[in-house]
Amino acid sequence: MNELEQALATIARGADEIIKQEELAERLKLGRPLRIKAGFDPTAPDLHLGHTVLLNKMRQFQDLGHQVIFLIGDFTGMIGDPTGKNVTRKPLSKEDVLANAETYAEQVYKVLDKERTELRFNSEWFGQMTAADMIKLAAQHTVARMLERDDFSKRFAGQQPIAIHEFLYPLVQGYDSVALKCDVELGGTDQKFNLLMGRALQEHHGQPPQIVLTMPLLEGLDGVNKMSKSLGNYIGINEPAIDIVTKTLKIGDDLMWRWFELLSFETSMADIAHMKEEVASGALNPRDAKLKLARELATRFHGAAAAGQAIAGWHAVVRGEGDTSLLPLTEIAVPAEGLRLPALLTAAGLTPSNAEANRKLKERAVRIDAEVVEDAQRVFSAGFEGVLQIGKRNFARVLLTLA
Repeated sequence: MNELEQALATIARGADEIIKQEELAERLKLGRPLRIKAGFDPTAPDLHLGHTVLLNKMRQFQDLGHQVIFLIGDFTGMIGDPTGKNVTRKPLSKEDVLANAETYAEQVYKVLDKERTELRFNSEWFGQMTAADMIKLAAQHTVARMLERDDFSKRFAGQQPIAIHEFLYPLVQGYDSVALKCDVELGGTDQKFNLLMGRALQEHHGQPPQIVLTMPLLEGLDGVNKMSKSLGNYIGINEPAIDIVTKTLKIGDDLMWRWFELLSFETSMADIAHMKEEVASGALNPRDAKLKLARELATRFHGAAAAGQAIAGWHAVVRGEGDTSLLPLTEIAVPAEGLRLPALLTAAGLTPSNAEANRKLKERAVRIDAEVVEDAQRVFSAGFEGVLQIGKRNFARVLLTLA
């Protein structure tokens, strides 16, 4: 495989679609750094692994020597992306947008190389546009074409309101590519309409149209729905290393391979294929493959030392190997009369409710410092320290303090 073929294979890894791949190959042959853009509307400042699918692809482009542009849509964020929405989304205030944008910038460098990242805000050019300029931009597309978008057409057919400003969103996102003279734009599969708008507007302005690369939406911990904070099936990149490890180890065996493909830098596609064969033959325990992925992810966001401590803590609890004091300590404030065990399990985040905690106790699924406990009336007071555990993989080391 020659250098160009290797580059194309790296770029194509995990991608859902590349439009147009032959144009990408031709631009790579030019021997100059390509301008690669992905836009983020700062509406949810806490990034999770689903967001890093795009960031990982951007980092791969950086490692191939290309210029990455992390575009914060501080202007488009005040419009609100209508993608996938069945109602008009409330625009963000300028203050909200700027606060979220700052938080995004702090987090993305856990994946991207800061020295090789061009951080831009699209208010740079839209803030200078006049009303006449915006009308001129709006004139470059038709309502009929906008209604080809699946979400718009469904809302129109269902007699759900569509605000005029929402039609501007794809145009504004597309014009970003004109302003930045992009060679490639990345986005999720749900952004395809907006990404293609960039190609159309670049052609209109006499620029070579950008290559569009769409990435799949990462399934969350449930293995069914896309990773989302609202669904609670996510792993945040700022979560403690032990949480990244324990949550990764809970994913299904089939989902594990998709996570390897989309999230791992250390494991090649050939290595993934080899591990699949080993798991199928029984030579490799799927748990050990997940541990490899969990260590890589925890290292990326917290460093090798924290990742190693988290893995050791997991082994100490789940496999009875090592010192549970390696686990991070969570302090829980309790009243003077203490907390009964079901309430403590809920306060520690191990059960969603006291009723669920009682059910787990009846199932003999609760352990304290590796010992099975069943007494729901047992009270724990300030000063108690120990490892609470439900099942094999849900645990927390806690210290109770006086409220």
